[in-house]
Amino acid sequence: MQQPARSTADHHDVIEVRGARENNLTGVSVDIPKRRLTVFTGVSGSGKSSLVFGTIAAESRRLINETYSAFLQSFMPSLSRPDVDSLRNLTPAIVVDQERMGANSRSTVGTATDAYAMLRVVFSRLGAPYVGGAGAFSFNLAEGMCPTCEGLGRVSDLDVHAMVDVERSLNDGAILVPNFAVGSWYWQTIVGSGLFDPDLKLQDYTAQQWQDFLHKPATKIKVGSNNWTYEGLAVKVRRLYLAKDRESSQPHVRAFVDRAVTFTTCADCGGARLNAAALSSRIAGRNIAECSAMQINDLAEFVRGIADPSVAPLVGTLRETLDSLVEIGLGYLSLDRESATLSGGEAQRVKMVRHLGSSLSDVTYVFDEPTVGLHPHDIARMNDLLLRLRDKGNTVLVVEHKPETIAIADHVVDLGPGAAAAGGRVCYTGDVAGLRRSDTLTGRHLDHRVTLRDPLRRPAGWLPIRHADLHNLRDVDVDLPLGVLTVVTGVAGSGKSSLIHGSLPGRDGVVVVDQSPIRGSRRSNPATYTGLLDPIRTAFAKANGVKAALFSANSEGACPTCKGIGLVYTDLAMMAGVATVCERCEGRRYTDEVLTYTLRGKNISEVLAMSVTEARQFFPGGAARAVLDRLADVGLGYLGLGQPLTTLSGGERQRLKLAIHMAEKSSTYVLDEPTTGLHLADVDQLLALLDRLVDAGNTVIVIEHHQAVMAHADWIIDLGPGAGHDGGQVVFTGTPADLIAQGDTLTARHLRGYVAR
Repeated sequence: MQQPARSTADHHDVIEVRGARENNLTGVSVDIPKRRLTVFTGVSGSGKSSLVFGTIAAESRRLINETYSAFLQSFMPSLSRPDVDSLRNLTPAIVVDQERMGANSRSTVGTATDAYAMLRVVFSRLGAPYVGGAGAFSFNLAEGMCPTCEGLGRVSDLDVHAMVDVERSLNDGAILVPNFAVGSWYWQTIVGSGLFDPDLKLQDYTAQQWQDFLHKPATKIKVGSNNWTYEGLAVKVRRLYLAKDRESSQPHVRAFVDRAVTFTTCADCGGARLNAAALSSRIAGRNIAECSAMQINDLAEFVRGIADPSVAPLVGTLRETLDSLVEIGLGYLSLDRESATLSGGEAQRVKMVRHLGSSLSDVTYVFDEPTVGLHPHDIARMNDLLLRLRDKGNTVLVVEHKPETIAIADHVVDLGPGAAAAGGRVCYTGDVAGLRRSDTLTGRHLDHRVTLRDPLRRPAGWLPIRHADLHNLRDVDVDLPLGVLTVVTGVAGSGKSSLIHGSLPGRDGVVVVDQSPIRGSRRSNPATYTGLLDPIRTAFAKANGVKAALFSANSEGACPTCKGIGLVYTDLAMMAGVATVCERCEGRRYTDEVLTYTLRGKNISEVLAMSVTEARQFFPGGAARAVLDRLADVGLGYLGLGQPLTTLSGGERQRLKLAIHMAEKSSTYVLDEPTTGLHLADVDQLLALLDRLVDAGNTVIVIEHHQAVMAHADWIIDLGPGAGHDGGQVVFTGTPADLIAQGDTLTARHLRGYVAR
């Protein structure tokens, strides 16, 4: 039962924020009730994240860091205090965000939630035959891991045909590996070894020559008066490229590794990651790897059948963790699912379950759009978990746009009224009923409903998908209409992404625009990514009679201390790394000389500090204005030109990619939850953009849960009926009106209620 908001008469019962000025905040002062659920609303760029993450959570983290011993502090840079006059009555803040859970293949849903650790203890106590303690069932410890794959469940191999062209000789450039071109040092060590005829095609090598060419271990060879070390091509590639972190490699090397390395299931453990002893121990006929591979909702049933009193408390805790994963809509996952393969929304929900089982109370939990990726059916379950966290005595702060979650808030803080310079102010603070009565943008849109499209656009043809069977799909056949707006929907885990991303990429004229991280480093920003920086640099160079390269933060004009990033990053082994503003350039990224050159009174750093909206006024025409217009069209007017891409949300990344692709001639756009991060008012702008794409002759296919987008579609494909092995089927295909009139799916029921209200 939702509790009424507590009186804020006692100032110790509120977090007091006074004079917050981070980013676009205009001296915001607000009281946030403790041990209550507060939802922060407002358009994208209104200042929600600056207040919640950049001020409240950041100051809590800074104060906690200051409590570490002097020894630890010597390794940790001091965090700068947020730009705020005062913050009182803070409690320790835990941020539960949508960041992916890292690329460590040893991290799984089971290890991330501690469910696998508990399962290991249960097997060490009850498994027969007995094979040892909990460590004997760990694929991350030598005593439990498969010795062949070292607990990874797969082994890597090199595709020879991606490394060499056997129809060519060494002199003709047979080696396709980066940095092995004809004449390079690596090429010379192979040719100079004397083991091969450089004019002989590789396909004509003897078996021994082929073995030496690819697999000969490092061997000292005398070449003239010099001693060289020769090693086979495959040996050298493994040492040079595979032993290093892929993400730290240069782009062309990364592309080669992606092309050349193939992963196969480990033959010795069958992908189970564990050694034979661990796999021999069973409970009720199942070993621990089989339990980890089960869908979590099935595993929860299996665990309920373990009744041995010696493990009763542990099994009870394990059952609660598994049940929470099911409740939150993740019952279709398995404990052996690698954390790196989870979507941002799935990762956030897994982290949430971890905190639900925590013994901590009176903590401030901070969530970033926890409903992302959730069907309306699943949002009710997410809301229940937020309320449970609150009822444990915690303060829960949620940045959110969905009206279903705003509705359960004890307290609402609405920021705006607009974005960037037009935002940063508190427009409303109080309960939900008051928000509904207020004349704020959020209040006006809380009960806003999109009506069904009339008349519908007619398909110009059909795009067939046949026998789709990726992941949980069950030999699916479906036809996607061309020339219209199609929404593919269904509960989380029903198979939407598997159907679309597994079938459409690579087809002629298909452009996939998703929320995946943008390839690029910390120095990439919207100006560099979209090509906008090129006309800006040219304009500065022309106005000042100097080289354009001076105005690139990646080139000679960059501050030498921070290398043009504006921040100095310190990676900490024991916790998340931190970024501090470069003291030399004070975050401006360029040398003092470069900053003396101006364009219409602004230097390059000041221009990159502009939002897209401000820059559109500064650049009234030309190539720069064309790029800026597209960014504004996709709802990114508030974005800073020089804002690091690493700070963008998944939804912002997708809209940035869409802005680039809009300059191309395409025929079919595939979008993945484009409403992520959008305020209710901004969804209307997105729908208008999708309509413009379709009316220009394109096909738009959207994977989406937002009911406003479903109602606006020409065609709906609904997958289900459930998630995981309960899904994977097309349960409806047709118009939204037909779905409402005749459908009996979860989507049909929710859309019927949405349109009827």
